Amino acid sequence: MKGYGIDLYWLPLGAGGHFVRLNGRVYEAIKAWRGRRRACDLYHSALHVYVPEGRFVIETAWPIPDADPASRGVVAQGPVLSRRVARLRMLRYEVRRWREGVILDIAEAVASPLRLSDDPDLASRVLDLAPEVPVPVWGRDELGTGDMWNSNSVISWLLARSGIPMEAIRPPAGGRAPGWDAGLVVARR
Repeated sequence: MKGYGIDLYWLPLGAGGHFVRLNGRVYEAIKAWRGRRRACDLYHSALHVYVPEGRFVIETAWPIPDADPASRGVVAQGPVLSRRVARLRMLRYEVRRWREGVILDIAEAVASPLRLSDDPDLASRVLDLAPEVPVPVWGRDELGTGDMWNSNSVISWLLARSGIPMEAIRPPAGGRAPGWDAGLVVARR
């Protein structure tokens, strides 16, 4: 594709695996029960960013599949569960800015892609900011935002910091994106 653009994808949590899907459903059932509301579908977000040099995938993945981060455009890594165990690759996550990369579960995306911008400055800014994304402990509220940090936090932080209007961006109807608000709160600081 020629030109510029930023496309957001909403991927059902655990689309590629039963373990993540089951844990997500249990997590959401508990959150819904505590909040006295109906359980929602959970979503993970990822981006395609188009610039004249090519298409880039920006997403967060855990666990790290191998010891070759350059092959996936990794620009940052952070701990999962605890900083004490982050030496182990299986307990770290990675933020990818992957040229011509692949979003494995893209065929299962819902209400996607959502074109966020055609502005060349915004597309470039998203790519430039990726190495600066905060990498607190995944699944915890280490930054005191009231929401856990995860893949959605990374995407919302990048979009907000680059100047994308965030007010109208919402997960698909009947869904939630845990961690999204954490990224917005940190981006405003």
